[in-house]
Amino acid sequence: MRAHLDRIHCLNPRLNAIVALLSDDECLAHADESDRRAARGERLGPLHGLPIAFKDLQPAVGFPFTRGSLIFKNDRPQADSVLVERLRAAGVIPIGKTNVPEFGMGSHTYNRVYGTTRNPFDLTKSAGGSSGGAGAALAAGLVPIADGTDLGGSLRNPANFNNVVALRPTVGLVPNAPDAMPLFGFSVNGPMARSVADVAWLLSVMAGPDDRDPGSMPSDPSSFRQPLGRDLKGVRVAWCPDLGGLPLDPRVRSVLNSHRTTFETLGCVVDDACPDFTNVDSVFLTIRAWRTAAVLGPLLHTHRDQMKADAVREIEAGLALTGADVARAFIQHGELLDRMRRFHETYPFIVCAVNQVPPFDATLDWPTSIDGVPMDHYIAWMKSTYWISALCGPAISVPAGFTPEGLPVGIQIAGRRHDDLGVLQLAHAFEQATQVGRRRPTSP
Repeated sequence: MRAHLDRIHCLNPRLNAIVALLSDDECLAHADESDRRAARGERLGPLHGLPIAFKDLQPAVGFPFTRGSLIFKNDRPQADSVLVERLRAAGVIPIGKTNVPEFGMGSHTYNRVYGTTRNPFDLTKSAGGSSGGAGAALAAGLVPIADGTDLGGSLRNPANFNNVVALRPTVGLVPNAPDAMPLFGFSVNGPMARSVADVAWLLSVMAGPDDRDPGSMPSDPSSFRQPLGRDLKGVRVAWCPDLGGLPLDPRVRSVLNSHRTTFETLGCVVDDACPDFTNVDSVFLTIRAWRTAAVLGPLLHTHRDQMKADAVREIEAGLALTGADVARAFIQHGELLDRMRRFHETYPFIVCAVNQVPPFDATLDWPTSIDGVPMDHYIAWMKSTYWISALCGPAISVPAGFTPEGLPVGIQIAGRRHDDLGVLQLAHAFEQATQVGRRRPTSP
């Protein structure tokens, strides 16, 4: 605890990754109590004694629950989310929250409650989002593990921007409660850490069904604690860095292209192949806007002046949808999932870009163009993650390299629904072969 507090006091004032931090005395008192529990011979959880800051989209008793919004600046929850409850039971020591964008919307962490989170590799750049505070805190050594959420890329994008690892689990593997609209949408909870093995270990605590989430599914969380080594000879990989034509920053494309041979060296059969993503934009954006309008729409009438413009636009787009629009999106989603099922019969894994751009200027709201192609809305620049989100399967971001300016670039490995272990195994093999994830930022 003392070591992590030293790092926080030294670096967090410049990074703004951890917010609502408890006092040193409170943190050390909690650590002392963890020591006493160990001395008494109590049965200890698998994360006993590890400091953690919960993402500020998770309700956690004893901490503010702002969601990055002035509307909820003074909200204090009366109960933990299921995820927070499980992490506490596993022995973590909560010390604060990690910063998020307003309502977790967008993949750049800034808000009017706590301000902007900066990238530890370059303080002028974005740390990504919405788990940007978690990604920056991990990279800088402020915490050893972190939780995140991911609807359109909010685990994977900040992992990519900060040279750490994050897994978006199969929808339903990790309970997502409380949730205003269970069973509808693409959002998941998931693990972030500095290695694939740590991500797998953290997933073993997070995973498993809970009756409070009707969409959670039976699983064996202990399977994620087994060694991740695997013979990959003959495993077929679909190589499609730009998912069939999405614009990529040339620096990102260069890093990705250098790694095709990495997968071949691991024994994989790597083919140029890409799924059929017909209607994926309509599916994701329609269902997202419909859900956003249902959950946040009531706030528009009473707190419009306290909401960022992108949130207002998305709510209004959702309110304008008809029942036929939403029904069409769900039908098209079913067709997309069936095409993916058949694609995965040949190719159990897809390898592609995480972010289409390297970390961008932190003073921007979002990138307005990629390689000369204009972006027409606030998440258009991150289709490489939200297209994968629409598949409802596991996807991981693993460090892959750096731009000439020293900015991190990750690679995304996506797999069949329910094959989270397989994705972790391939990611672990890639990580061990490249060692890129060992590179930490110099003190910012």
